[in-house]
Amino acid sequence: MVEAVDTLDPGMPATVGVNYDGGNVRFSFGIPRGSDGALGVPGAEREVSLAELQNAILGASANTNAVSTLEPSFGDPDLEALRQKLNELILNGRR
Repeated sequence: MVEAVDTLDPGMPATVGVNYDGGNVRFSFGIPRGSDGALGVPGAEREVSLAELQNAILGASANTNAVSTLEPSFGDPDLEALRQKLNELILNGRR
């Protein structure tokens, strides 16, 4: 269950928290908003090629690099399975 999602200031590292109360697992996320960019020179509208699109999103997953995995392991088997899956999710967000 997602308990909270907070918007952080630009440049702050993303955060994730997990809390287990014995019956429920609750996640909280902190996601930084992007910085306002400078306005560029308006260009002509045109179609974007697949190659241009792929190049544009190539480094987008680097935003997750500041999210650390959960360490150390938990003694409770259910919590440990959850920790491993969360780490898998974090690591798969990186390309």
